[in-house]
Amino acid sequence: MLAEKTNFTITRMVRLLEISRWGYYAWIGGAPSPASMRRVHIEQKVSFFHGDSDEVYGAPGILADLRADGEIISRKTVAATMRRLGLAGICPKKWKTTTIIDAHSRRVIGWAIADHMHTDLIQDASRWPWFRAGTARRR
Repeated sequence: MLAEKTNFTITRMVRLLEISRWGYYAWIGGAPSPASMRRVHIEQKVSFFHGDSDEVYGAPGILADLRADGEIISRKTVAATMRRLGLAGICPKKWKTTTIIDAHSRRVIGWAIADHMHTDLIQDASRWPWFRAGTARRR
């Protein structure tokens, strides 16, 4: 609006942008509100603690850091701040397990664990019975 002030009147710009004249003049000459100053302060701390944790911590971890630092804040406020800043914690990777069970004895005769679900995981699990066949004791 400041750039277009020479071309249009304030009354017309306020009406077109659907904002109040009072809001415009408060924005021009007003000091930041205590709420906006606290928001900026919390955003800086959340960003610092997130970076300090190697970008691993989510809202609960950052909340613990903020409370240890003396801030009185809720988890939902921390989560909303993280969303606004585009920050997210890293969830631990889930791993996949594959087992091969003998249909007759119902014993696990082969298994494999990996962080993916590709065919080589199944192939690794199916190799176990062949290795164990030579070492099995006969009764």
